[in-house]
Parts: sequence; structure tokens; C-alpha cells
Amino acid sequence: MENPEVMIHVRFAPNGTVMEIGERPQTVAPQAWFDLLSEKASDSYRTYAGGRGSFSLPRAAVDALKGAAAA
Repeated sequence: MENPEVMIHVRFAPNGTVMEIGERPQTVAPQAWFDLLSEKASDSYRTYAGGRGSFSLPRAAVDALKGAAAA
């Protein structure tokens, strides 16, 4: 596969804030990374039971968003 899909898992606290999220740049807070992904890639988000969700994006898109978040 030339441009594989990346699944970014999200776990929420009972109050709705983000506790854990994958592919997050180290300098970016979990909630800020979720907010950026929600703004730029909301159509790729899926909600799951138990306070979880995921984004499914091409690797190139994730890398571009990481660059934007770090800037």
C-alpha cells in the first residue's frame, strides 16, 4: 500500500475531555490535537461506546496535520 490509512484512537473522560489520543505530537496537548483533527477531518471520525472514538486518515494527511499542529 502506497498511502495506508492510519486509525487514531481517542479515549474520553466522563466529563467529555480527551484523556488519550494517538499520533499526537509531543508538544501538543491531547485536547488540542483532538480539536485540530475535529476541525480539519471531522468527516473521518467515528464514535464508539464507552467514551471512545477514532479518526481514519491517510498517512500523508496525518503527517500534514502533525506539521500544522507543531507550527
